[in-house]
Amino acid sequence: MPFKFIQNFIRISFLLLLFSDAVHSQSLPGTTEEPEAPAITLVEDSLGRQTPRGAVNGFIKSVAEQNYIRASQFLDLKRSQRSDKQRQRLVKSLQRLLDQGGDIMPYSWISNKGTGRTDDELEAGVDLIGSVTNKGEVINLYVANTSKDPAAPVWQFSSGTVSDISSIKIEDNLLVDRLLPEVLKTSLLGGVPVGHWLALIILIVVAYVLSWAIVSSICFMLHLLWSKSRLEHVDAVIKALNLPVRLYLSVWVFVALSQQVGISIIIRQRFSTFTVIIGIIAILILFWRGTDYFSNISKNRFTKLGRASAISITLFLKRTIKGAIIIFGCIAILGTFGVDVTTGLAALGIGGLALALGAQKTIENFVGSVTLIADQPIRVGDFCKVGEISGTVEQIGMRSTKLRTGERTIVTIPNGDFSSTRIENYQHRDRFLFSPVFQLRLETTPDQLRFLLVELRAILYAHPMMYPEGIKVRFTGIGSGGYKLEVWSYVAAPNFDVFQEVQEDLLLLMMDVIARSGTSLALSTQMIYVSSDDGMSEENKENATQTVKDWRENDEMQLPGFDAAQIEKIKGTIPYPPKGSVGGKK
Repeated sequence: MPFKFIQNFIRISFLLLLFSDAVHSQSLPGTTEEPEAPAITLVEDSLGRQTPRGAVNGFIKSVAEQNYIRASQFLDLKRSQRSDKQRQRLVKSLQRLLDQGGDIMPYSWISNKGTGRTDDELEAGVDLIGSVTNKGEVINLYVANTSKDPAAPVWQFSSGTVSDISSIKIEDNLLVDRLLPEVLKTSLLGGVPVGHWLALIILIVVAYVLSWAIVSSICFMLHLLWSKSRLEHVDAVIKALNLPVRLYLSVWVFVALSQQVGISIIIRQRFSTFTVIIGIIAILILFWRGTDYFSNISKNRFTKLGRASAISITLFLKRTIKGAIIIFGCIAILGTFGVDVTTGLAALGIGGLALALGAQKTIENFVGSVTLIADQPIRVGDFCKVGEISGTVEQIGMRSTKLRTGERTIVTIPNGDFSSTRIENYQHRDRFLFSPVFQLRLETTPDQLRFLLVELRAILYAHPMMYPEGIKVRFTGIGSGGYKLEVWSYVAAPNFDVFQEVQEDLLLLMMDVIARSGTSLALSTQMIYVSSDDGMSEENKENATQTVKDWRENDEMQLPGFDAAQIEKIKGTIPYPPKGSVGGKK
């Protein structure tokens, strides 16, 4: 139940404070709604009754000064009720009902406009400002605009409210008066018995101690009965909620006790502003601690992942949210003192729009940095290509990302451009493509091509750094410059440097095979050379031809596909690193 009360308190005290005085929008052209009524020019009333708030405030002040005749001017009386005796009786009856557990809304909740509230379900010119309880029956208190002149509103307690009060028999049974000694009841301070002020101080202490005991008991039971409450992140949530919940509960307990005990409505109404402020502060503390909690979780997570840029963004968002909490908290608190917060909210909206237009690029870069953190297309240390720029990521900042290129220069790219540009990340590829194309001389015979197709595949299958799946060596065409053999395979290298080493080894092995086949790579058809050409080796040509002949006779031709048993037989037989190299096999 306390938490349900807390939710109601949050919903009422925070939202209504901020938006109760919001400017109502005009009807759109072409709609069926009635046009907005023209603004009413308030005429100064000598008693301050031109608004619902002024009427309630004037009534409370008059009662505090014990000027019951003037207080009756805030009641809409019938002719039969206008004698001085009747006036005083009705005012005292209303005061006593309010003292016995009645309630008037805080001043900041009561409209301070001549038209009253226009966003409720009541008819125009009527506002609900509180209630009283008599023998279990709740009687609503209304104020109404009793003036016939729309330009000179006069707000009073409605005639229906006065009639309901006049029919109630008042019993003098206030608990606080029964407990106080006579001297504390007869001595007045601010129109209220001194004993009521002392009782109020005691109730404040009792309310806080009682709420502290309740919250502490709940936390103790949670730790005792719920094992997950001992976890660090759950315990942090409980600690974050402890103080704001204690404050919420203190406010509710204080309001409830002050009504039940019978503290004078004069004191309670004066303290209503402070109870609302405490509620707002409790809400602000809740948001403040919630911001700290979520930022700490995010920061710890990003620290473990080593993502310094994400930590910077988290801290920036934390400061921004806390700044917004302070601004809206100040506006809400000012609203409780009667300051028109509509102007402040409008100024914030205009200022925010101007800031957004003036800092468009900055905001774009910040959003880009958030996108980079969320999607993680790159990380610090990754080698990537952004547009036409290739380099290693050295820093991901709030505004830009820095790449160190192969020329050892630093390129700074705004995050707004970075996040909207095609990014090719080489760091996270699981394998490297090895796909050279060999162009052989036109004098190469078909048997020499078959020899090369088999031996080149054998190299790929036998090399320990190659993925056996997807290995292809194909005779793909006849060009003006020679015959084309295309290789398609993947190297199992952990990084680009290792890939280049393996690629170099593979190319050298393949060039040896081409030399053994008796043919050679074709020279460019556009190149003119004068040096003597020994041509192709006839001996190697004959050897390659004989080898292919033997494969055919023994049914061992590994074309068009390689036999699986042969693949297993030769797999890993090529020494790597090559024999004779540093670190190679002896």
